[in-house]
Amino acid sequence: MSTVPVVQSLLETDLYKFTMWQALLHSYPGIEAEYAFVCRSTPVFPLAELKEEVETELDRLCTLSFRPEELDYLRALRFIKSDFVDFLSVFRFQRRFITVDVMGETLKVTAKGPVVHVMSFEIFVLYIVNELYFRRLGDVEATLAEARRRLDAKIALIAGAEDLHGPAPFTGFVLSDFGVRRRYSASWHEEVLKTLIEKLPGNFSGTSNVHLARKLGVTPIGTMAHEYLQAYQAVGVRLRDFQKAALEGWVQEYRGDLGIALTDVVGMDAFLRDFDLYFAKLFDGLRHDSGDPVEWGEKAIAHYRKLRIDPRTKQLVFSDGLDIPKAIALYRHFKGRIRTAFGIGTNLTNDTPKKALNIVMKLVACNGQPVAKLSDSPGKTLCDDETFLSYLRQVFQHPETR
Repeated sequence: MSTVPVVQSLLETDLYKFTMWQALLHSYPGIEAEYAFVCRSTPVFPLAELKEEVETELDRLCTLSFRPEELDYLRALRFIKSDFVDFLSVFRFQRRFITVDVMGETLKVTAKGPVVHVMSFEIFVLYIVNELYFRRLGDVEATLAEARRRLDAKIALIAGAEDLHGPAPFTGFVLSDFGVRRRYSASWHEEVLKTLIEKLPGNFSGTSNVHLARKLGVTPIGTMAHEYLQAYQAVGVRLRDFQKAALEGWVQEYRGDLGIALTDVVGMDAFLRDFDLYFAKLFDGLRHDSGDPVEWGEKAIAHYRKLRIDPRTKQLVFSDGLDIPKAIALYRHFKGRIRTAFGIGTNLTNDTPKKALNIVMKLVACNGQPVAKLSDSPGKTLCDDETFLSYLRQVFQHPETR
């Protein structure tokens, strides 16, 4: 079994962790937050067995700092502000803010403390658990041989379809990597990206992995996640107005950059009631992460038309459990009516004979009160406070999907 530390760089996380981190540092740095780890699938062996190894990896994570060249890279991104980079230059994860316990066979990881100190544990915890898990399963050579065969088949499916290619890069079927959190391994993740860069130069647009974006010279991709909008459920604005407050906060922070809004914190219908002409003009498009993607996309197009905005000037980003055939089908369904892009995670970076884990680490409380996502997909809601969930559903007229 490998003894190489899992985390090699604090830059190796999703771009949207940095963008949300900066936005909350500037608007609500005093928020107290709590994140909880959950495994939604059945692992081959109990994840509780990884407790000691996870503890060791977290101990090491808390010794790391950003390297000067990494800070320079972040500073060069147009939407990253100088004072945020200055903050990162002195930042260290604090071990006292994260605990690892077991409940029976289940691994329980909780990060609790100031949001600017705990929010970025998430991605590191997920790929630490994931990589430690797959290291134990062994059989690496045979696993990677099959993974390469599957990746080649995906590439052939895209390369062989004439209707997926536009006259210039990224005008046809646009694919990006969202796979850092549940990848098979760091080395395989890098190999996947190198292969996509080489074999699909007109379709592969970038990666959410900031470290590999820097290393391989591709575009880092990402805007916001659920936790950013959920935090606004607990900052003092009226609950009914939290989405509008979060979107306005984003607009003021980025002023035209990072213009893809996430729609499913309380469901697409409730989102569209808040996404008026003002926001529809300011944001470049929308991201799908739960519910039926075709129905969601049709609602988005109808909403833009209702606001007298040409949908062809906007973009839909699909990122919910995609594989290549699903993404291609969605591209063909919406082609010519609205621009599309596809963020694929596990199916790119952990499509092997060994079943991938479905693990998440979600924001569950802010300032001592519960926060929640009311998903459009059954099973994705994560909140133990039934009273708050009922109230949230009532306020946003959301059906039961839990």
